[in-house]
Amino acid sequence: MDFIQGFKPMLTPKEMLHMGIFGGTYFAELIDYKMFPSNWFEDLDESYFLSKNYLTNVNHFKIRSGQTQKQWEEKGWIHEDDPRGWFEWYCKFFLGRRHEDDERQINRWLAFCGPNGRWKNSIYSKIYQKKSTINKSFNVSPRIQQSLLHWSYLVNKKDFEDWKFNKGINSKGH
Repeated sequence: MDFIQGFKPMLTPKEMLHMGIFGGTYFAELIDYKMFPSNWFEDLDESYFLSKNYLTNVNHFKIRSGQTQKQWEEKGWIHEDDPRGWFEWYCKFFLGRRHEDDERQINRWLAFCGPNGRWKNSIYSKIYQKKSTINKSFNVSPRIQQSLLHWSYLVNKKDFEDWKFNKGINSKGH
């Protein structure tokens, strides 16, 4: 279980749902949201999790992001015990389930938004190139940021400073 050490999602499943993910369609098919704690859905409009149609306006970054269920299946990203993919797996992991698929899913998370994650590094590069600050970065590559949110990650000042340090960029941009 050493592989779990680097796994540090920023948000709980409840926080993610309330921020707005997957265009509100996540629980519209294949799995029943009632299998998860009811407080995750308290004060949350059903359009945030039970929409039959993808709604960009419920996504936190107000943009369509991600691939379809069919694409997930074609890429082999789905384990039969979690037919809706990573977020379903994360919900169950968060609630204490340990599973044969844990290492694969955690490695996927690390590759996406871990310390050396492709999309985490990509967004910080884009923020830096735009000469933006974290506080004003909401509109920098919102599709990437929405995708990162799907993986329980939000851009933040500490990680941006760490990214710059690792790239040899000092506070003056050199």
